[in-house]
Amino acid sequence: MGSQKTSSAKPLRQADHVAIIMDGNGRWATNRGWPRLVGHRKGAERVKEIVRAAPDLGIQWLTIYAFSTENWKRSTEEVLGLMRIFSRYIKREADRLAAEGVRMRFIGDRSRLDPKLQSLMAGIEARTAGLTRLNLTVAINYGGRDEILRAVRALAQDAAAGKLTPEAIDEALLTARLDTHDLPDPDLVIRTSGETRTSNFLPWQAAYAEYEFTQTLWPDFTPAELDEILSRFGNRERRFGGVISA
Repeated sequence: MGSQKTSSAKPLRQADHVAIIMDGNGRWATNRGWPRLVGHRKGAERVKEIVRAAPDLGIQWLTIYAFSTENWKRSTEEVLGLMRIFSRYIKREADRLAAEGVRMRFIGDRSRLDPKLQSLMAGIEARTAGLTRLNLTVAINYGGRDEILRAVRALAQDAAAGKLTPEAIDEALLTARLDTHDLPDPDLVIRTSGETRTSNFLPWQAAYAEYEFTQTLWPDFTPAELDEILSRFGNRERRFGGVISA
């Protein structure tokens, strides 16, 4: 381990919670003259590889952005194809995830999703609820602004019903109403494909996260590259608005 001094007792920091914006599946396929859905299927295979590698890289919580509230604007063919890929992933990976100690859960507004997909999601959440080797969270029909609006509406309803006063609403109360209420905030957010936007992903939770933007398209993103990014993260000074003591 290195000799660099940090504010932590450990020479290197560890990213316990890594969140990933998995971008570039469509471009990966288009660059090869293939339909975009081929890229999404390849991306799903990459998810399996990264999930399998995550615990050995020290990651306890992995959150991946699979489908945003804005992705409904894509073609009907692509949206339906993505939903089939999600369903197939849950069906095919359920046994392996359970055997490897992976807890799987979902964030986002499920109300617009097909009832059969919702049932599959609820089923694997229940099946893996007690597992602890890795906490895998998948964001489907998720948008950070939508999530915050839903939380604010819930608090407003409680205030209107006299269950709490507006003055009582603080960060903790709002956080408790978010989809991620039982997850720690991410330490590190990674976006693949060369784009440098956060795309409405965990805006509240990632307020103090470190960010990494890589040119690599998601289907080409390997555990080795993830390990490199984690190493860079480990040598960053995270001051959270304070000052590192000499």
